[in-house]
Amino acid sequence: MMTKKTNKNAKSPDSLKILCADDEHPIRRMLSAEVKRMGHEVTVCPNGTTAVDALKQNTYDCLLVDLDMPDMSGIEVIKEAKDLAPETEAIVLTGKGSMKSAIAALRHCAFDFLTKPCTLVELDSVLKRVAQQRHLRNQYRALKRRLEQIEGGADLIGSNHSMQRVRELTAKVAPTHSTVLILGETGTGKELVARALHQGSLRTNKPFVPLNCGALPESLIESELFGHRKGAFTGADEHRVGLFEVADGGTVFLDEIGELPKSMQSKLLRVLESGEIRRIGDNESLQVDVRVICATHRNLAEMVEAGEFREDLMYRINTFEIQLPPLRLRMDDVPELANHLYRRFRPETGDDQEPFTPEAIDVLKSHSWPGNVRELANVIEHATILCDEPPITPEDLPRSFASRGARFPTLGPIPLRELEMHAIHQAMERHDDNKALAAEELGVSLKTLYNKLNQDVTERKSA
Repeated sequence: MMTKKTNKNAKSPDSLKILCADDEHPIRRMLSAEVKRMGHEVTVCPNGTTAVDALKQNTYDCLLVDLDMPDMSGIEVIKEAKDLAPETEAIVLTGKGSMKSAIAALRHCAFDFLTKPCTLVELDSVLKRVAQQRHLRNQYRALKRRLEQIEGGADLIGSNHSMQRVRELTAKVAPTHSTVLILGETGTGKELVARALHQGSLRTNKPFVPLNCGALPESLIESELFGHRKGAFTGADEHRVGLFEVADGGTVFLDEIGELPKSMQSKLLRVLESGEIRRIGDNESLQVDVRVICATHRNLAEMVEAGEFREDLMYRINTFEIQLPPLRLRMDDVPELANHLYRRFRPETGDDQEPFTPEAIDVLKSHSWPGNVRELANVIEHATILCDEPPITPEDLPRSFASRGARFPTLGPIPLRELEMHAIHQAMERHDDNKALAAEELGVSLKTLYNKLNQDVTERKSA
């Protein structure tokens, strides 16, 4: 029977690489022996100067440093460590009479301090917290990479002159603090432009917080935007931080701003003008520094005339306007977009591999793309699932793709009502009968969609 060999040199996930600096030989000897026994790798230095030299040569997870050393104080070593290796956590070793120095070290970003002589339990506990901090930092990075892969970055793909203009406008306004209004049909990539604006701004390292104003009931929007106190209303079982507070220093993206209820429009206008928010149930306001980017597929000027949107809010959010073209008006970008989307879904594909056959590209270019880039992304994702190895052929495209996306056949005069119902049924088919998504794509309210469907049923019964 075979037995599995264990690697004696294998490290535990919680094992740390530690640098110890102390001018007392007994302390160094004790730390070296006990820290190794705890499962960590340790390097000991007799003074601060050699510790700084070691930091210049190697990377360490943790620095155990005595505050009172003759050649270089512990605080000076910590300052050097933060310049050389900002992620190295510093733990201060100090005598009982040096509490003020320990507090000063904490102000210089030390992780914690231990009073000499410390117990092994105290030392083990603080090292475990350092390992946990490292784990959380690595987990954050992994989650951030996954999020970037899911969102596909903020690349504005396309060589068409209209997309070149979008990129030029985005680059000009991104570094400013101006509010921006992004206009375009559903699925054209308005959130992608908003992310590009955020990444090109001075707020790029701060949060980007998106919200679809049409996706929440009116009763929840204020709480979502501004937060609430526990007990402020029925169901408020805990304190909630609003998106404006979460995005402090960063960017809030309000998608489908035209769907924002009239009652909330005045409150949003106040935030834009004063920079102050107030949680539901609070008596005092909070000051936030947030850049607001809005987007809509609706005509806000017409909504203002109809009394559905505040004129002063429209002018406030429309400091700078970016118009996104529909995909049908930049069909020459379809091959480039298709290749980009394919590599997003199949990142392992080599640069020397052609993702599509010429026949597949021809089919994609012959489609009218009423759902714009979002529809194209769905089609490419479907094809990558069916196709084990590139290139994708027309057979890998959705079975109903050609019929459902082709332009309405022009065999003669067609009643407007029939054209309208054809568009509605196409949208519902694309979204697997999800009426809310179909209404969003068509640019009508859910109530309007239901009314048209009910009217169609009534007309068919009476025919």
